[in-house]
Amino acid sequence: MKKDNFLRGAFVATLCIIITKILGVLYVIPFYSIIGSKGSVIYGAAYNVYAIFLNLSTIGLPLAISKMVSEYHTLGYEYTKRKVYRLAGKVMIFTSIFMSLALLIFAPILARYIINFYDYTEVARVIGADLLAMTNLMSGAYLIKEITLVIRVSASAILFVTLISMIRGYLQGMKYIQASSVSQVLEQFVRVVVILVGSYLCMRVFYTSLGFAVSVAVFGATAGAIAALFYLYIKKRSLHEKEVLPLAEEKDITTKYLCKKIVYYTLPLIVMELVGTSFQLVDMFTVVTTLTNVGAYSLPNASVIMNILTTLGPKLNVIIVAVANGMVTSLLPSLTSDYVKGNLEGVKHKINKSLKIILYITLPMAVGLSFLAEPVWNVFYGNSFYGPKVFVVSIFTAVFASVYTNAIVMVQSLSRYKTMYIALLSGFFFNACMNIPFMILFHKIGLTIYHGNLVATMLGYSVTILICLIDIKKQLKVSYRDTIKHFFVMLFACIVMILLLKGFTYVLPITGYGRIMSLVIVIIYAIIGAIIYFGITYFTKTFDAAIGKDAIQEIFHKKKQ
Repeated sequence: MKKDNFLRGAFVATLCIIITKILGVLYVIPFYSIIGSKGSVIYGAAYNVYAIFLNLSTIGLPLAISKMVSEYHTLGYEYTKRKVYRLAGKVMIFTSIFMSLALLIFAPILARYIINFYDYTEVARVIGADLLAMTNLMSGAYLIKEITLVIRVSASAILFVTLISMIRGYLQGMKYIQASSVSQVLEQFVRVVVILVGSYLCMRVFYTSLGFAVSVAVFGATAGAIAALFYLYIKKRSLHEKEVLPLAEEKDITTKYLCKKIVYYTLPLIVMELVGTSFQLVDMFTVVTTLTNVGAYSLPNASVIMNILTTLGPKLNVIIVAVANGMVTSLLPSLTSDYVKGNLEGVKHKINKSLKIILYITLPMAVGLSFLAEPVWNVFYGNSFYGPKVFVVSIFTAVFASVYTNAIVMVQSLSRYKTMYIALLSGFFFNACMNIPFMILFHKIGLTIYHGNLVATMLGYSVTILICLIDIKKQLKVSYRDTIKHFFVMLFACIVMILLLKGFTYVLPITGYGRIMSLVIVIIYAIIGAIIYFGITYFTKTFDAAIGKDAIQEIFHKKKQ
């Protein structure tokens, strides 16, 4: 293997995440047609439980491993680096075994809980079923047995997925981003193949029970994880790491100290995850009530809007957010390495570079998707009255979320944990306190009431972003002047792009089509918009500032070990 530089790592990680997400979206349509309404209920219920327990088993440790490995690898403390990996690995193996056993033992209880509290409206919408029929279907006690079986099968995946996340964190810490990212695509590909082929053979060839067919599909997560684990094991072995003795400086680094440091690095990631989830919880507790009491929406319509805000809309934000996730994968070890080496100029450069890249890519994507809200929504979800109206604004939360994620990673990489906690909690409390007031304000001034919720969310993200960037500026004397200047050029390019696309609608309208034609319209307008945006930013030198001609060579060039 060869190490990846900062931009190459970000590019590879982003591309692989996008491919993974696309695979995750595409398989749903044929899979649900194979297993039917009842099967989709069983699969969705069990997989949601599995996802929760998987998150609990990793508890932010992969990124913590990445940061600590990068830190000690940069210092040349190879013995301590591997000791960190072994210690964190023991913790993750323990938590994964514990969570797997918990799923196996408590599966019947979880199945009953799911039956009582499942979102019938969402299930009915996804599979195109009648809501009353779906409610009757879900209330059947016989489903508990099938869901219990599927939950227990999903428990097998937790141990393997935890192991690969541990190895990924180790490789990312040493800047082997490609191996880690490719393993994600391999894992998802094998998972999708097992889901589709397995469910088809069970239902259409061997005519097994529905519960068994769904169990085979859920086993796809285990199969994908095993394939990725085998791939990563080979890649890690190719490093030919030999046993080393601790340096004199390392002898004072005790196991107790490393355990404390692992907790110290992991805790902020847990807080970050909890705060991110809390943004959605704020919506769950405030949106429907405000829409019905203040906006005079009926409860069914308010519930539909709520579902769009918290579930359907965010699913379409995935590709934009993937840019941020890819950047984080490369940014954390790279910034940590430069900071440990005392290369403050490198830190300053990468902070501004990451901000420029994120804004350069995500801003036009959000603007374009907002402009094409109706055909885009039609492609993914079919015709909807409220869907495009919400999505036209909600897509911009993806831009704020992307910058928010990277700002948090920046302060974490620089070990500014106090700032991180203050920023996260300040953003959350702003959103929690201002969500209802903004919705009421929008209603009173004649704007769409649920857009007030989205603006409050974006401002909540902004509070966190500003606190992080201001602290970095004070600590490292970082100047954002060039980034701000080029941001306004990007904004100008987006405005011109939309004005020209708006004019083109008189030649080729964007509304009034079926799904297939809507997809064609989206592709045509996306190509035209990209050409306009790239042309403007290229001739104004913003492309060079954000990505640059030299960056293309950097992306396709690997460092030698």
